[in-house]
Parts: sequence; C-alpha cells; structure tokens
Amino acid sequence: MSSDSKTTSTTAIDASPIARLAGKAGLRRLSLLGALLLSALGCLTAVPAHAQDIQSSPSFVDDFKSFDRSRWYVSDGWNNGSHQNCTWSKGLVALSDGVLSLGFEKQKLKDREFACGEIQTKQRFGYGTYEARMKTDTGSGLNAAFFTYIGPSDKQPWDEIDFEILTKDTSKVQVNAYIAGKGKNEKLVEVPGGTDKAFNDYAFVWEKDSLRWYVNGQLVNTITDPAKLPSHAQKIFFSLWGSDTMKGWMGAFEDPGRKLSLQVQRVAFTALGEPCQFPESLVCSVKELGKTN
Repeated sequence: MSSDSKTTSTTAIDASPIARLAGKAGLRRLSLLGALLLSALGCLTAVPAHAQDIQSSPSFVDDFKSFDRSRWYVSDGWNNGSHQNCTWSKGLVALSDGVLSLGFEKQKLKDREFACGEIQTKQRFGYGTYEARMKTDTGSGLNAAFFTYIGPSDKQPWDEIDFEILTKDTSKVQVNAYIAGKGKNEKLVEVPGGTDKAFNDYAFVWEKDSLRWYVNGQLVNTITDPAKLPSHAQKIFFSLWGSDTMKGWMGAFEDPGRKLSLQVQRVAFTALGEPCQFPESLVCSVKELGKTN
C-alpha cells in the first residue's frame, strides 16, 4: 500500500523530563520508567475477560495529527549500550502533516557522533492486534523498528515482539520474538515494492495460543509453540538507530551524509475481541481475530 511522504509543517517534539537508561546486555532496550510510570499513570485497564489473562491498557488509534504526551515518552540524552553509535535525541522526533518522523543524522551528542530518534508508550498492552503504517529510508548499519518490549527495569521478564527493517536491504523486514530474553525466532520476509518506496502496513496479532505477523494484510509468520509466546504486557516502541559493531546483522555502517528518517502515519492497538477501529485495520478483514482462547 502506497502513499507519498509529507515534509511540510514540521513540529519538533519535546522529550519527557524522565530519563531512560538502557544498559542491558546484548541488543535490547531497558527503560528507567518502570514502577514510577505505573504509579504515575494509574492502574492498567483490563480488556475483555473472555480471552484475556494479561492486563492491558485500552484500544487506541493514533494518526499523529498531534502528539499525545499522555501516551508517548520521547527518549532523549542516552543510548542503549556500546553497540549503538547514536544518542537518542528529542530533536529528531517531529510531526509533519500527520506523519511522525524519527531521524538519524550526524550530530555529536555526549560520546556519540550521531543522533537518533525513539518513542515508546507509557502504557502497557496485552493480547490483541498491533498495527503500524510506516516508510523507511535506506542505509547500511541502520535499524528502523516497530516493536513491543518489557524487561527487567520494569521488574518483568524480557518479552519482545519485533518488526525490524535493516535498511541495508529494504526489500525485507525481520520479524522476531524474545521470550524471557531468548530469541532465535527471527524470520526475514519480503515487503513487495520495498520498505522505502511507499508506506506499508505492518501488524501482528498476539493471542494466548498464537502470534502472527502480517505485511500489507498478508500472513508472513506464525508461532504457536507455547514456549515461544510472550506472557507479559508490553510497551510499544518506534526507533531508528545505527551500529558500528553489528556488521553481520545490520551491515557495515556507512555515514549516510544526510538526515535519514523512519516515517509513521498511524499506529493502533485493538484489544482481542473488540471491533475494528478504522476501515483499513487488519481486524476488519481477518475473521479469526475474534476467536476465544
């Protein structure tokens, strides 16, 4: 599905004053929000109990006509560890005519030569359908991601569900899941037309007994092994970052010589069993989403 990018009326997004630390071993993301956010933001709201063993915040659709500060936290002034060659910067998170842009550019911040953008929800979500409409740039050594995550700094085991576009090859997206910090569920799948030529729809459906990934409405991967299914409510993230060291996975990093971006037109979460929230939603077209577990 295609749509041209929009580049006018850009508004920068200020970061939350709460700093986040990500000193986790390996590649993943730790946050310093944890229990403070839970107490500050209130109790999680349970969604339909007929299939819901995990507490979840309510369904939502965000088309980025404005920036919802009650929903999103902007990473600023730190990085995820030695593998990351950029510092998260609120200056690289902006709105432009209904498109959220996360940037990557040469800009020395602290001990890194590049700056990059990330946002994450303040709330946690459980079983349901997660959808994002995105367009990437191109560049070796970069990762443009839409994913969910929870981990030790939130006093939870590390669970994660990924769409990661390694922009060295924009013809594919990698899907993956981490359960209690263990991965090995990755799969590269084709994105017809490429991730950089047009906006594409990425979605996953997380149920008690299955996890399914979709690209532009087409099923591309399924996990049903109980040992490989997440079991903890997670936050939703978007990020664009680079690495000098992870050459085998992301490709050798090359200075792009210009500002790159990950553009997001829409993100939505529809709790399991609830009706679709917008006409293009996967929930409107995939009948089995309403089944009980």
